[in-house]
Amino acid sequence: MNLGAIFPTTEYGTDAVAIRDWAQAAENLGYSNILLYDHVLGAEHANRTPPLTGPYTEKDEYHEVFVTLGFMAGVTTTIGLSTGVLVLPQRQTTLVAKQAAELDLLSGERLRLGVGTGWNYVEYESLGENYDDRGKRFDEQIEVLRTLWREPVVDYTGKYHRIDRAGIWPLPKRDIPIWFGGFGDVAMKRAARIGDGFIFGTNPKRMEGSFKRMNELLDAEGRDASAFGFDASIDFSAGEHAWRSNVDLWQELGGTHLSLRAMDAHAEFVGEKHTGFNGPQSYIDALERVTGLHREGL
Repeated sequence: MNLGAIFPTTEYGTDAVAIRDWAQAAENLGYSNILLYDHVLGAEHANRTPPLTGPYTEKDEYHEVFVTLGFMAGVTTTIGLSTGVLVLPQRQTTLVAKQAAELDLLSGERLRLGVGTGWNYVEYESLGENYDDRGKRFDEQIEVLRTLWREPVVDYTGKYHRIDRAGIWPLPKRDIPIWFGGFGDVAMKRAARIGDGFIFGTNPKRMEGSFKRMNELLDAEGRDASAFGFDASIDFSAGEHAWRSNVDLWQELGGTHLSLRAMDAHAEFVGEKHTGFNGPQSYIDALERVTGLHREGL
């Protein structure tokens, strides 16, 4: 099972040297991949109709995912780079295809593109995209991405996209893995049909039922679950006993990836407590503590 590290984007700060040090520490400690959360804008939650229900607001700092992963690719050599998840329908599909292809090429094929539909309708409006039809556009976006990655010249007409004999050259050297993320049945059904893996938003104990449901959906699609990826997360603040029990459960179920979330921002949203991180080194210390136990089999 692969152990990844979630970059504490909302609270780590903007010092490029500190970000470099964190990425290099994750790589040197043997983490399989870095996973980065995505928001372009934060929005005030007060006096919204309908209400904004997600955990992040205008006060939460977010590093742009492609720029940040590109920077991390340049200061590392082997560690995987993942979006977890990129809010795809609020972006131009062709531009995402270009950005992802470039990142995968320049990183040496290290990108795993995790995508989802998001929850922040203010963000969609600000980016000039329709929030209400995001699910309908999503499936077509995946088809467009893969077509652009495979064909040097594309002539495509869909309900939401038109590409008139054009391409994103240079092409990536492979089909970039597309994983889906979310909590609901709709996201899991989509992943079972057209995805390479699924990113569960919290720890294996909370996701055990969803994991089993995901396997049922894969079976219904005639797909081999052993060729599919399953990524859950563990929270540093949960402590060693919880780490051990969740790792054991995830391995027993057949999970392929587990991502360490060592950050305080909105820990209560996923049912965890604050650690009280104090400066960049404290986040690196958390990486060291968990990976040391991981080598011992937790």
